[in-house]
Amino acid sequence: MAGRVLRLLAERGETVAVAESLTGGLVAAELTSVPGASRAFRGSVTAYATVLKRELLGVQEELLERRGAVDPDVALQMARGVRDRLGAAWGVATTGVAGPEPQDGRPVGTVYVAVCRPASADAEGGPAAGKVAALRLNGDRAEIRRESVRSVLDLLASELSDNARAKDTEQNGGN
Repeated sequence: MAGRVLRLLAERGETVAVAESLTGGLVAAELTSVPGASRAFRGSVTAYATVLKRELLGVQEELLERRGAVDPDVALQMARGVRDRLGAAWGVATTGVAGPEPQDGRPVGTVYVAVCRPASADAEGGPAAGKVAALRLNGDRAEIRRESVRSVLDLLASELSDNARAKDTEQNGGN
């Protein structure tokens, strides 16, 4: 999946940046394992500590205090923050509970993955400029983390494909 995502991005001349919490750098590792990844991969921020989500990625302090770090809006703000701070067209993020203990009142296996589209979509669509998937994963810590990586890359591939179809429709007069 990483190869497909990087190929789609390179074909479009676009880039991606990654913000990770529970995956601890695994998304970035998966992307950079693909030869030629530097054509589309800008970099990553592993913001494992909640305070770093605010300080490095710009997640709203009030949101973190009210809902905790394991939240769909936090995931989307992480994706938007890494996109903007690392100068990428697209941002992706992972946040959740890999275990062994619950966190922020959320059970083990609660994960949110997010994709934030290019900044030009922000003006057009506001919150719709991104997409969050809520996951309830089973398995041990390693399995939850692996499935989170797969899920965020799948979500990005889907958004890239949907975005390409929308652009084709616009260029062909809506037909």
